[in-house]
Amino acid sequence: MADDHLDKYIDAVATALALPVEDAWRPAVRANLEVSLRLARLVDEFPLPDETEPASIYSA
Repeated sequence: MADDHLDKYIDAVATALALPVEDAWRPAVRANLEVSLRLARLVDEFPLPDETEPASIYSA
């Protein structure tokens, strides 16, 4: 996404959530969104076989 698209997205989401975004916060909000989109792209592009099932037990 180009910067103007990110700015429009930030404005739209802030309006939808009635969340004020001060001008001083915009660079940090945009940077966070860019990182989130980059990480989401990595997950989305990771190939999984069709027979992949979710784990039945999760442990750390």
